Formats: sequence, C-alpha cells, structure tokens
Amino acid sequence: MTRKIFVFALIIVLAMSAASSAEILAGPGIAIATTDSGQLQGFIRNGIYTYHGVQYATAERFMPPTKFPAWEGVRLALNYGTMSPQDTSREGDIFPPHYFWPHWEPRILAQSYNCQNLNIWTPALDDAKRPVMVWLHGGGHMMGAATVEDVYDGENLSRTGNVVVVSVNHRLNVEGFLDLSAYGEKYKDSFNQSTRDIVAALEWVRDNIANFGGDPGNVTVFGQSGGGAKALVLMGTPSAKGLFHKAIIQSGGTEGSGMTLTDKSTSQYVTEITLKNLGISPEELDKLNDVPYAELAAASNKALAQVAEERNIINALGRRSLMWCPVVDGEFIPENPADKKFVDLAKDIPLMVGSVLNEWISMPLLANMAVTQSDNKNNWDDSKVDEMLTAKYGDKAEAVASAFLKAYPYKKKADALYVDTWLRSRAKKVAALKADQNGAPVFAYVFTWETPIMGGYAMAYHCSELPFVFNNIALSEMATGGGEKAQALADVMSRAWVDFARTGNPGWEAYTRDNGATMLFDDEPILTHHHDDELIGILVPDYVY
Repeated sequence: MTRKIFVFALIIVLAMSAASSAEILAGPGIAIATTDSGQLQGFIRNGIYTYHGVQYATAERFMPPTKFPAWEGVRLALNYGTMSPQDTSREGDIFPPHYFWPHWEPRILAQSYNCQNLNIWTPALDDAKRPVMVWLHGGGHMMGAATVEDVYDGENLSRTGNVVVVSVNHRLNVEGFLDLSAYGEKYKDSFNQSTRDIVAALEWVRDNIANFGGDPGNVTVFGQSGGGAKALVLMGTPSAKGLFHKAIIQSGGTEGSGMTLTDKSTSQYVTEITLKNLGISPEELDKLNDVPYAELAAASNKALAQVAEERNIINALGRRSLMWCPVVDGEFIPENPADKKFVDLAKDIPLMVGSVLNEWISMPLLANMAVTQSDNKNNWDDSKVDEMLTAKYGDKAEAVASAFLKAYPYKKKADALYVDTWLRSRAKKVAALKADQNGAPVFAYVFTWETPIMGGYAMAYHCSELPFVFNNIALSEMATGGGEKAQALADVMSRAWVDFARTGNPGWEAYTRDNGATMLFDDEPILTHHHDDELIGILVPDYVY
C-alpha cells in the first residue's frame, strides 16, 4: 500500500468512526494547527487533538539536523513517522509473544535516517500554557521508537493531566553516533547526531508548542531505560540548556549509558575499524552514504566488539562490551553528567529518578512461561525458598532476606531472590549526587507493584511502570491484568508525574543523603526513609558514591 493510499484509507476509517461513535473527528478544517513551517492537520480522538509524524527537522546521513523547510497549504499529520534504522528481526530474542510486556507486539515502522519526527497530544489549541511533557523512548541508544509501544500513546495522560504530551523519534546506533570527526571539517559535527536530533526536537517545541496549548517555559523531559539515559545526557548538554526545565529518569542513567559515556579516542577508533571493515578509505567517505544499513551495522558492530576486546572495556554487567552511546568531546557534551558529581549545568533543574523492584532479574522466566506460570516464588514452600536463597547468596542468605523484608515488609521472603541491584544502586547514586548540589530538588521512587498475570511470576519487571505513568491500563490489560486496583495506582502515578511537570514537586518529600526519602509505588504507595540502604549495602558493598 503506498503512503498516499494509506493516508486516504486512514481518513475513511476515521470518518467512519466519527460517524458511528463521535469519538474521532477528522476532515477538512478539523484540528488545524499552525507551526513556523506551515499548517498541520491532525485529528481529534476522545477530545484530544492528535498529530502524528510531525517533522521537526531534516538531515543528511551522518550530518547534523537542520530546520525542516516551509510548505504551502496544509500538511497532514495523521500517520506515524519513520523510525531510525535498526535490527527488528528479534533473532535470538528470549521473549516469546509478549503476554505481559506493555504491548502485544511492538510496531514495526518504516525506517529512515531522516526520522526526525514527533507526535503531539493536547486537550486544545488555545493559549492555556499547559505543562509540556516530552517523552524519550527506551531501547538504549540502539533501538526503539516513539510509537513502537502501545503504552507510549499520550492521549490518556494528556486528558487526565491536562498537559501537552510530545514523543520524539531520532537517529540511533551507528546512524546516530558514528564519529567521522577525524576526517576533515565537513565531518567535524558528525558524532552525537542522536542527541543533536533530540535538541532539535526541543527547539521545535520551544518555537511551536504554544500553538498547541503548551507552555514553552515549562517543559519536562521524561524517559525510561535508554530514554532515562537520554534525559540525563541532556542535563549535561549546553545546547539543550533552557529548552527544558525538569527531568524524569525511569530505570535509566547507568554507567555505560548516560553516566559513563564514550570518550573521543574510543569513538574515533570504532569508526576507523568500521571503515576498514567496509573497505572504505578516508578519501572515499562519501561512499558511506550508499552503504545499506544492514551492511553498515554489521561492520560497526564488529568494530565495537573488537575495540571492547582490545581496550578491555567492561560494561555495568561486568562483561567486555561496548555499545553506541553519546560521546564526551569537551564541547557538545563537555563531561559525564553524573559520574563523581552531578553536572553544574543542571543545578537548577528539578529531577525525579527511580527504578522498578525486579527490573531484568525476572526476565529469564519469560523463556518458559508454560512452566513458570505455576512454578514460581508465589507457590514455593519455605524449605525451597531457603534452599534457593542459600544457593544464590551463600552465607549471606539470611542477612539478605532479613534486610529485604525490612525494606519491603509487604513482600514475601522469596521476593529477595529477584531484587534488582544494578539499576537501583545507580538510581540511588544519581539521587545522591543531584542532592549534593544543593540546587533544585531531586525526588526518588521505586515501583514495586507486581503483575498478577500468568501466576505473577514476572513481578515488577523492566518497563512495568509504563502503563501506570501514561495512565494506559486499558491499552495494557495483558500486562497489568486491568481492574480497579491497577487503575487506581495508574491514577496516582500519572498524577504524580503530571504534578512534577507542572510544579517541580510530585507530592512527596525531596531526597537528601540525610533523609533517604523514597516513594514506594504499590497498591498502597508508601513514603519511606533509607528503606533499602542495608539491603543494597549487603548486595553491592563495593558500590560507593
């Protein structure tokens, strides 16, 4: 189906829906918004003005983004835009059809390095100056897209919070980070195109969002996993200064991604080996533009592995590995934003940071759901739990179990088998370093709610808070089980995120090293103080910050 035919078909579907239920309005003169490049036509769904695939910039391959050219007439914004080139084969994926991932299956969209587009949800095209929440998707700096997950849809968050929600697509992996700066003036700004794209999106928001009912002076960037790392990187990016005013990091910002970035020497060496793998000399760089993405990705991935091996680069999991990340060059990104201290550039930016209780620890259980749905920590007897705790923690088993139940008294002893320490310890570090600045406040949280789906074996897994943040329980019933309890928590959490975006305070005590204030989100949210210091101290005693 060609794009024109698809657009026409979509208009017909929207018109038929509008006629039958009046939930969707689309057609001539409906949802017309003005931007500095021209007029856009979106649609209205359940009272929310919606715009998909809005081009905020354009770019040549490996080059910085530039302003999208003006157009005549009205440009349709009905379809999702392209996403950055990436491997979508899922070869070797340990996850079967995702019965309780935040989606049924991820959307696979058309791919292009010219993927500088965003999506907007807003209650009205007026001058109400609503808070603006800019979503940065997960997938590390390697994969993903603004609309790849159902729960990334901003309609419900916009409606229930009376905010403008924006989600951003940008370049990723080798398309977003290949560093050609050693090869002449033309390529001096070739690296960090992924981050430059996001900055360009924020510039577009600054210049245009008032026409969509938003306040360009009250913009919050929020992201999960890799998106959280992107938010942290932006806090240390001078060109992003003033383009956003608050930040939320959800299960992101770890060493190796957002806190420990790639140095210039390493990024240039990866490029040198990539060119050799492709058989392209420095004098023939223009040939790169014609290299198919799959070939480029294979050559660069081989280079990443070689450099990690040669330079003994160890990731946060203790493995020898190097992944695409922003490059610290002393100028565009002057320093790591949160290494031994929090970057001074972000002293006046309020921050919220947190993780989920189990993160990736329960993920291996996905590989055999037919068994684990009925053979899991929820139905093991005490002797089996004790045996497993000893097998995992050795002579520290009783100390771990005791400290875990002090931290989370509403959990079971068996839950201590699956407590995440990697992202949790990093979240504690970010909160502490930010609090040390004695500037804008930082607020900490842990999401501990467990999905009841499939016997509850997945617990509070990586991404499980997303339906609650976006208030999209209805779009993720196979992830959450739906129901009143899940919806009640979604109402609480999405309101906290909106309150933080609106005022800089989500509704609980700011974190300091002295008080250790941390909100635990479960059926009954609880504000705690230093709740898991003992537990993390036992499990990762050498992690000091």
